[in-house]
Amino acid sequence: MLTWSIPLASWSALSASLVVATVGFLLLWSNSRRDVNRVVFSCSLHIALWLAFLHLAFNLHPGLMWLRCACAISTWGPMHFWIIEENIAKAPGERVRWARRGWPWVVVSALLTLICFSTAFIPSVAPGSGRLHGWGYYAYIVGLFSLYGWVLSHSFRMIRRLTGGRRLEMQVWVYGGCAMTLSILVTMALDALTRNRLYIHVQPLLVLTFYAGTAIAITTNRIFDATQIARIVLSRLILGMFVALVALGIFQGLALFLEPPVALLPTVIIALICASMLRSRLDNWFKFYAQDTAARQAAYNVAHDENRVENMEAAFLEILRGWGRSERALIITGAGGKTGGKDDDQTMDERVAAAMRQLRWATPERLIRERSTPNHELMAAFLAEHQLGAAVFCETPMLSVVVGVGHSASHRAFTYPQITQLQELAAIIEGALERTLMVLKIQHTEQLATVGLLGASLAHEIRNPLVSIKAIVQLLPTRYQEEKFREKFFRLISDEVVRIDRLTEQLLDLASPHVYTARPVDLHLLLKSSLELVAPRATDKQVQLIPEFEAAPDKAFTDPAAVTQVLLNLCFNAIQALEVRPRDRWIRIATRNTEGGVELAVTDNGPGITPEMRIRLFKPFNTTKSSGFGLGLTVCRDILASLKAPISIDKPTPGQGATFRVTFPCPP
Repeated sequence: MLTWSIPLASWSALSASLVVATVGFLLLWSNSRRDVNRVVFSCSLHIALWLAFLHLAFNLHPGLMWLRCACAISTWGPMHFWIIEENIAKAPGERVRWARRGWPWVVVSALLTLICFSTAFIPSVAPGSGRLHGWGYYAYIVGLFSLYGWVLSHSFRMIRRLTGGRRLEMQVWVYGGCAMTLSILVTMALDALTRNRLYIHVQPLLVLTFYAGTAIAITTNRIFDATQIARIVLSRLILGMFVALVALGIFQGLALFLEPPVALLPTVIIALICASMLRSRLDNWFKFYAQDTAARQAAYNVAHDENRVENMEAAFLEILRGWGRSERALIITGAGGKTGGKDDDQTMDERVAAAMRQLRWATPERLIRERSTPNHELMAAFLAEHQLGAAVFCETPMLSVVVGVGHSASHRAFTYPQITQLQELAAIIEGALERTLMVLKIQHTEQLATVGLLGASLAHEIRNPLVSIKAIVQLLPTRYQEEKFREKFFRLISDEVVRIDRLTEQLLDLASPHVYTARPVDLHLLLKSSLELVAPRATDKQVQLIPEFEAAPDKAFTDPAAVTQVLLNLCFNAIQALEVRPRDRWIRIATRNTEGGVELAVTDNGPGITPEMRIRLFKPFNTTKSSGFGLGLTVCRDILASLKAPISIDKPTPGQGATFRVTFPCPP
């Protein structure tokens, strides 16, 4: 097994060298103006060169000289890592004067390089003496251990005074880079102690694993938290080991009674169940995304319970501030919508909307890492203006939403897992706002349809007083001197004008869009004035309106415009249902006191509602009429739901029409 794995591992050094070099070129290409990318590129070439010499040492005979060269190249690794740390820690626009401060690194690295080419490193002794390494080899390992240890301690001191994205980059680089180099040095020590060459041959795989992931993590546009990555890796290792042990034990136990192919299926099923249960427990133990789960649940609750856009946005902003541990939050709907947040009303620039549409999400750290473009500069100015630490964009054919969160109280940058969480919250917010705005549009459309239905009937009602006014005005020149005529004239003019004004005011109030707000109202007075709008159409269709107002007291806690809209919809639906009845048509509008408030019941003596239709009664686009969209009852339900007033229909009774009941709550 060993003889097969060593040649395979030797060729892995060349493969790892090519991969590391390719990663370096890609990072330089992604943003060649950023100093960190440039230094990481040079470090990638450095490591690729070390791997290439290691490959030559594995495959050429004699390979001692190539091994010395590989070890000599690796002595300059700590200095290169230190230069990268200095570039990560520097402020934007600051230049690193590493040449002045790096001369101790040059001296120590040069001494270690000389040791690699001395006989003290690998003595020139006769075969069979058993001495493979001299004192210089162990001094070389101790020296590199010391240098990397100093880099590690220095980095931890720097981390304490860094904030934001630079702090996270430093953590990722320190943990990833030190894990890579220390693992390499450990393999060298194990090789020296056990004289098993396999430890040397796994070094390229360690480099490829640690370096590529670390370099990408500090240069890509996605920010990662080193501690979060470590916890995720640890949890997945625990999960994999536990599931493997469980599967092995179950399979061994079942194999005593069943054939191996038969025992495999229950083993897989039980292992998957255990993996699912353990994963949720590990997420709780390691506290993965606990804050995100609470925020999502709160957002779902707001989307389900709230019906007003203003209250919904205020609740969402509070959730965003709590999720981001920030004092600021921002929600912009559409390209020109208003923002919410910290007592500011701004408008969304179309250019910012276009930039967000392209980027989908933005943080100051991402904009610094990526190649600068006009969109990046525009978004950087937008984030700075609103003091945001992260902003995401969510769009559907009907609505676009920009959701932003200010810098956290800890001044930590938002990581990419947090960006995905914010995108999920933005999707919930966008869906809730889209649904609410659509309901408002449907309500307004239904209001306009009701106004159109009332128009012809009210025109006749308004025309009658106008005819009376016109007739008496024509008599005015000849009978003005009569005192009784003047009194009758002034009284008639006043009464008819008030009547016209009340009808037109009700009509305009019904046509205007509403944000329904509950307040104490006298329900009977409101119903009587609303029935004045229904009366002309009921008379035209030969339908008798029977008011039976028995509630005492009749105080209700609701919105007057909502009561009018609901009553008109119910009465007009009843009038249309009564058209199939040849005579004796009536609609009863009754009120009574109930335990939950004041109940309004609208009953007709039409054909009633079939059980099949009753199931789909309050669903949109459900209608049996030749005209209309079937939205009236849906709008009534949504309006009343926002006012905590339930609507229901009695069970159908053949030949007894339909009865709708609405319970308005009493004033608190």
